[in-house]
Amino acid sequence: MTLNEYQKLANTTAQYPQVYAFPYLATGLASEAGEVAGLVSKEIRGDTGGGELNYKLVKELGDVLWFVAQMATELEVDLEFIAETNVRKLTSRAERGKIQGSGDDR
Repeated sequence: MTLNEYQKLANTTAQYPQVYAFPYLATGLASEAGEVAGLVSKEIRGDTGGGELNYKLVKELGDVLWFVAQMATELEVDLEFIAETNVRKLTSRAERGKIQGSGDDR
C-alpha cells in the first residue's frame, strides 16, 4: 500500500464536524502522539505488561498516521508529497551539515 492509497482509505473512516476539522485533527494528533510517549514512559518504568510494547506502539502509531493523513486531506495535499518534501529538506540539511540543532530554517 502506498501512502496515498492509505490516505484515501483512511479518509473513508473520517467522522468529525467539518467546521472544526483542523482543531479536531490537531488536538487528536497531539493526543495520539502523547499516547505513544506514554507507552515509552511505561516501558522505561517496566510497566508495559510483558513484551507487548511493539504491538501497542504499532497501534498508536497507526492512530498518529490517521490524523496526519486527515490533516493532509484537509489541506488537499498527498501524503507522498509531504514525505517527499520532508526527505528533500532533511537531505539538504545533511548535505550542508545542519542536520543537528534546532530551528526550522537551517
